[in-house]
Amino acid sequence: MKTEENINILGNFCGIRDIKDLNSDELQNKYNINQADIMVLFGGSIICGGDLFAKSIKNKIAKKYIIVGGVGHTTESLRQQVKKVMPSIKTNGLCEAEIFDQYIKERYGVKSDYLECKSTNCGNNITNLLSLMKNHDIKGKNIIICQDATMQRRMDACLHKYSDMQIINFAAYFTNVISENGKLKYSNLIPGMWSIHDYINLLMGEIPRLTDDQYGYGPKGRGFISHVDIPSEVQASFEELKKTFGEKIRPANPDFATK
Repeated sequence: MKTEENINILGNFCGIRDIKDLNSDELQNKYNINQADIMVLFGGSIICGGDLFAKSIKNKIAKKYIIVGGVGHTTESLRQQVKKVMPSIKTNGLCEAEIFDQYIKERYGVKSDYLECKSTNCGNNITNLLSLMKNHDIKGKNIIICQDATMQRRMDACLHKYSDMQIINFAAYFTNVISENGKLKYSNLIPGMWSIHDYINLLMGEIPRLTDDQYGYGPKGRGFISHVDIPSEVQASFEELKKTFGEKIRPANPDFATK
């Protein structure tokens, strides 16, 4: 199998979208609801997550909107993305939730209902989100979660560990990697998209985290997330890619571990 095909197998596995489009018709057809109770954007997303979130607010996709994200390994990248698109926004000293909220306010004239500004990793993204909801008496039977596509499945598994709400996944973007003249590139233009190098790095780092063994984040390992089944096709693609990109498996940064 070609390298780009293996990358896309990992990308499609990690970047869950439970519905084809984020609109009321899709929600009605699949979940028999016209509007979700809650929608959450997680700060690990690239800037297009903010575009999607703003559009969802304008289209009244949910009743309540929350942005979650303190300062972590993706924060500086988000600051640089926003600086290129909206240089009027001063991002220094702001956490990811504040940056995204400023971005959607300045660019689209909308804002989130609540911000969570302390979390630094996927685990406390979720636990802090649930604490915020409890503190503000935000109740819901269902929740749309939007994260960077590379981390969407892990976010879903983490929320499943702590909540029995119906989770509707909608990753911030969808892409395929193609090969052109011997070089890997994206099939579509995505605002703020990772370099191919970083995208592969992130995807390769997810599979060991999702694998439920002594080294992973599942119940048999660190216990950060609920069990995830890794399909044989995904595992095979990961093993094949390791032959070329093995050194790109991103280790967890201890600076952003839960204290």
